[in-house]
Amino acid sequence: MCGIVGYVGNQPAAPILIEGLTRLEYRGYDSAGIAVMGPNGIRIVKRAGRVRELEAAVPKRFGGKTGIGHTRWATHGGPTDDNAHPHADAASKVCVVHNGIIDNASTLRDLLSTDGVQLRSETDTEVIAHLIARSTAATLEDAVLEALQSIEGTYGLAVIHVDFPGRILVARHGSPLILGVGDKEMFVASDVAALVRHTSQVVHLDDGDLATVTAAGFQTFTTDRRTTHKSPTSIEVSAHEYDADGYAHFMHKEIMEQPAAAERILRGRLDDRFGTAHLGGLNLDAREIRSVKRVKILGCGSAYYVGQLGASLIEEVARIPAEAEASSEFRYRNPVIESDTLYVAVSQSGETADTLLAVQEVKRKGGRVIGLINVVGSAIARECDGGLYLHAGPEVAVASTKALTNMALGFALLALQLGRVRDLSVSDGRRLIAGLRRIPADLEQILATEEELAVVAGSLADAESLFFVGRVRGFPVAREGAQKFKEISYRHAEAYQTGELKHGPLALISERVPTVAIVPSDELTDRNVAAMHEIEARKGPLVAVTHAEADLGSVAAVRVDVPKNEPELDSILLIVALQLLAYHAAVKLGHDVDKPRNLAKSVTVE
Repeated sequence: MCGIVGYVGNQPAAPILIEGLTRLEYRGYDSAGIAVMGPNGIRIVKRAGRVRELEAAVPKRFGGKTGIGHTRWATHGGPTDDNAHPHADAASKVCVVHNGIIDNASTLRDLLSTDGVQLRSETDTEVIAHLIARSTAATLEDAVLEALQSIEGTYGLAVIHVDFPGRILVARHGSPLILGVGDKEMFVASDVAALVRHTSQVVHLDDGDLATVTAAGFQTFTTDRRTTHKSPTSIEVSAHEYDADGYAHFMHKEIMEQPAAAERILRGRLDDRFGTAHLGGLNLDAREIRSVKRVKILGCGSAYYVGQLGASLIEEVARIPAEAEASSEFRYRNPVIESDTLYVAVSQSGETADTLLAVQEVKRKGGRVIGLINVVGSAIARECDGGLYLHAGPEVAVASTKALTNMALGFALLALQLGRVRDLSVSDGRRLIAGLRRIPADLEQILATEEELAVVAGSLADAESLFFVGRVRGFPVAREGAQKFKEISYRHAEAYQTGELKHGPLALISERVPTVAIVPSDELTDRNVAAMHEIEARKGPLVAVTHAEADLGSVAAVRVDVPKNEPELDSILLIVALQLLAYHAAVKLGHDVDKPRNLAKSVTVE
């Protein structure tokens, strides 16, 4: 949930750490800090609030060429200066930054307090620094390994120690860590965004890996001190891709990048001759696809909702029973893992803890998992048996837009390939391919209506509570629309299946509670219009996200028309209009659109 950055080399560490933390701000955080090892020991500066406040507090003379930094998203203890990372032992000989959660922190805190240790924070992380400092081991590696034996939980860890200058010790278990390889310098980060200005060569650590990092290079090993050999790989993103490029918000930029992102995920994957998709990365041949009897999709938040859309697509196009489930609930109900079920993990970051743990549960029980992932080399991508990279490009805003749209397109491609191996005709396959090819232009057409959508969003922003409703194909759209609206506008927004309104929620409809109705022009238009009449009869304001071809009759609704595509693909376009509604509502309300309160981009804790 937080960001780690580290540096060891020949340059002053503090500016590099601050710059790295700035690039990790998008992950979500509420405090920040750095620790730099100089000739007189370790100096620490940390502050609740934003990185800019930390930067202002760092003295001009803050020498040292080895250091670690952190942006914290509060778990144990509130966002205060004392709870901010880095954390040190009583003598400030050991300094630690940590992502994850130490499950037995309370027990360890009690043991340390009993031994006379005065803890200065409420965090679980501080205990790690004290445990390392108490070790009598001759090396930093052995001291950290000894401390880890007492720890239960998850961690991405970076440690510096005054007795071992010029090195950083890192460890990973359940929380991502990456090494950046430079010229006589090395970098550590929890996210490639912190590294892209300095190197294109990275090493992804696996769970159970530790590494000793010095200016001369790195050595990796396991918790049983077995040496491992990891080679750097090249990353294909640039620092420019993490710049706002003149946009007021990254979210706005990423919404506007969707036509290009859609072209990237479709490029080279459409086969007109056979009316199918080429998805070689699935590592599934035709016989294996035909043996699939069910598809189970696992994701969290927006990935879960787009998974519901994907399940609908797979059932409709491939005629395979499919359903989506929240990863956060999956492994706790002791799920039945079936050999003829294809499991699909969906995640923008590829590091979502709940989804990663669900994937590991499936694999443990012999299931087959593929991934729809945006970040190459991420933990979930490496765990899966195959998959489909989304190629949306870096996504900085906490609220997912272009990655989510590419997830939906990824499901369309998956449904197409599954369907053509089974019962989908070549003519229907070609029809869907033609529709997919129109998607980028359709997205451009939606984005061209931004000014009109901003006016509608302004009227919705004034409401304290809203309903989003949709039926069948439209229900996942409604769920995602409500999710976007609530997470960046902070208005209460709730999604319902349109047919369920009369079974309870209609009691809440009034002139102060608007409803955003998803009304595609399809075989269910008249049913949706009937429900809108029920809302109108209770004086509920209405916004209809629909098609120009849809006949809404006499309903007094504000229309938001989007281009009509193939019925199976319409939901993808309807979602994009809702992204703009949420964005402009949040802008009108004056919120920090890219970093909504209490939320993080990569949810790497349970």
